Amino acid sequence: MDLQLAGLCALTFIIHLIGTLAYAARIAGVRTRQIAVSFALFNVLVLISRTSNSFQGPFLAKRLEATLIDGVKNQLLSDFRWLMISATIATILGVIAVPTFQRIFSGAVRHFRATRSVSKLLLHAFAKGGLSYLKHSVTIPSSVHIKDIRVPQGLSPAVIASNVVAQALMTIAVFASLYAGVLTPEFRVTASTLSSIINGVATLVLFLFIDPYLSVMTDDVVEGRMSEAFFRRVVIWLAGARIVGTFLAQLIFVPAAHVISMVAQRV
Repeated sequence: MDLQLAGLCALTFIIHLIGTLAYAARIAGVRTRQIAVSFALFNVLVLISRTSNSFQGPFLAKRLEATLIDGVKNQLLSDFRWLMISATIATILGVIAVPTFQRIFSGAVRHFRATRSVSKLLLHAFAKGGLSYLKHSVTIPSSVHIKDIRVPQGLSPAVIASNVVAQALMTIAVFASLYAGVLTPEFRVTASTLSSIINGVATLVLFLFIDPYLSVMTDDVVEGRMSEAFFRRVVIWLAGARIVGTFLAQLIFVPAAHVISMVAQRV
């Protein structure tokens, strides 16, 4: 792995790690009963994710163009495999870090409620008191939650399956579109633009089936109609589905690239 590929893997890691930590923000919102504030603060991390995403695209496209010029196409498939492995590792570590970040977000919400200033919150985070709080917030997933891993009654298998499919599509959207450009270099610009359609399908699945379902459950916990323990189990299963989705991405990557290639030729 060369330095450029390592940098692309790092950007992919950041994007998927922050995406997974959205579950921690939701749990923190439930615990503090400040859901809107929790997600508003999480958007600070989303800015980092989007910045990483904005750099990843051009750098990856430049690597692809250079490879096509050099005529070494075979290594590109390996490069994309490494990028998807980075996504899987980031998702797994993100799930492990959910309890830690849930505590961090809860503390951030309480501090923001007191100061009502993001800049003061960021300064506090890097001050001695904030760093000490971060240190004491580090924890591992409880063995109780790990042992009680059975599917929560009322959690639809269709929701879990939808999350797997959505995460797989979001993982490969840009990668498969760029690789399709390698398969049909004369249509690579058209192929690259088709990534927005794949991301659009994944977003529709998330917004129509998963987010409303999880949002209703979040409101139920806040209003006392559902226990936090049950909600945590739901989150564990949805987070697990996200991990499975990154593995599925490895399987469907090449077929998806061929489909995109054919669509690019006929569009």
